[in-house]
Parts: sequence; structure tokens; C-alpha cells
Amino acid sequence: MYLEIVTPEAVVFKADVDAVKVPGNDGEFQMLNNHAPIVSTLVEGEVKIQLAASNKELDDELSEDFKKDKGNSNILYYTIKGGVLEMKDNKAIILAD
Repeated sequence: MYLEIVTPEAVVFKADVDAVKVPGNDGEFQMLNNHAPIVSTLVEGEVKIQLAASNKELDDELSEDFKKDKGNSNILYYTIKGGVLEMKDNKAIILAD
């Protein structure tokens, strides 16, 4: 699936991913490929991104706000203060604060 993370300043992430876990109002939830359409508000926390195998070259493009998992280089974390998520047609967009 395709993921975009948009902040008021810029689009900070756009790439194919295998999974994304977000901090929803009622707790964390994860979305995989072909997830049902959803719109959800997000609270403060970390977005956990599992990169698709084809995205090894993203390292040079990512800002310092992204943290890598020490045990798995395919996992990234991005901290948000809140926002909104929309998932539709295998594309997830996070509008983050």
C-alpha cells in the first residue's frame, strides 16, 4: 500500500509500505495492504511504518524526525502530536501535527 505523511510544513514521507500502525483515539491499530476504507482521528504517539522491501533507498530522503528500529532496518518510527488518517483504495494519508 502507499503511505503519505503530510505536516503543515511539507510532505515528510511518501512510499510503498507493507504495514502502518497509528495511535488512534481508542488505542493503536494497524493497517495492512487492502485494508477497508477508514477515517480516524489520531492522538499523540508514534506512527510505526514497515517499509516495503523495494524501499531500501529511502534513507537519504528521510528527515531526522524518523527513527529506525535498531533490530530491523525496515521499520521506521515517526512521532506525531495528533492528526487525521484516511485509508482508501490501498492509499493511506496521515495529516499530522
